[in-house]
Amino acid sequence: MTEPVALEQLSPKTLVLRLDEGGALHITLSRPKARNAMSLEMVAEIEAVLDATLDRRDVRALVLRGAEGHFCAGGDVKDMARARMSPPGDGEADPVAAVNRAFGTMITKVDRAPQAVVAVLEGAVLGGGFGLACVADVAIARADAKFGLPETGLGLPPAQIAPFIVRRLGLSQARRLAVTGGRFDGVQAHAMGLVHEVAADGPALDGALAEVLGQIRRCAPGAVASTKHLMLQVGTVDHERLLDEGAERFSAAVRGPEGVEGITAFIGKRRPHWADAKPGSDGKQ
Repeated sequence: MTEPVALEQLSPKTLVLRLDEGGALHITLSRPKARNAMSLEMVAEIEAVLDATLDRRDVRALVLRGAEGHFCAGGDVKDMARARMSPPGDGEADPVAAVNRAFGTMITKVDRAPQAVVAVLEGAVLGGGFGLACVADVAIARADAKFGLPETGLGLPPAQIAPFIVRRLGLSQARRLAVTGGRFDGVQAHAMGLVHEVAADGPALDGALAEVLGQIRRCAPGAVASTKHLMLQVGTVDHERLLDEGAERFSAAVRGPEGVEGITAFIGKRRPHWADAKPGSDGKQ
């Protein structure tokens, strides 16, 4: 396995990256002429960012957003068409399946990122973009955002995002959306639990994001990573085994630098150091 490229060395063509002073890495999907539809190149570049930040606790949050008023219009149909024109040879993998599965690998990495993942949703939130919204820890949408699952209308299943939709919304809602194409706006997305907050316009959306990032900075990065790890195992591992692991992680945290700092800060009635951390100040934990 090759070592991931350092974040500072990445030069993506379909993403714009910005690490702010509070440790939030803003990842902007940037194919505006295609409403930020995800090409294979973009999928690979998102994966590279996730690999580069996996052990970076100075990166406190990953903020997913789209350029020029749209979040993401789904997968790039051109990539799928090219794959369809390349039938597999003897013993070779099906290129169409490989293209589809590549997205599943990427969205799983987003889902399992140790950092807080925030999705800022506006304009088109379709297909794969809908899937990304379902794996965000915090999803904020404009009221007029346009959500949808257009795959079944194209004669295709939303194959890689279906498990994440079911987990986010429950089987009943997921099935309804699949058989109807699932067209709705940000207000309806909030009502069904897909997003956590709705903003009336762009300035309100930016304000909501700033508030959420402020809340995230008050939480210890190592504790966030550990908590997400435990929560994502609910229903997939034995209950008693998960509680045992939780106890082990809790004990390690109490004795670790974050636990010591958090308890000391509480007793001393001050803010813990991570609450005002700048990029690079707490490094790997």
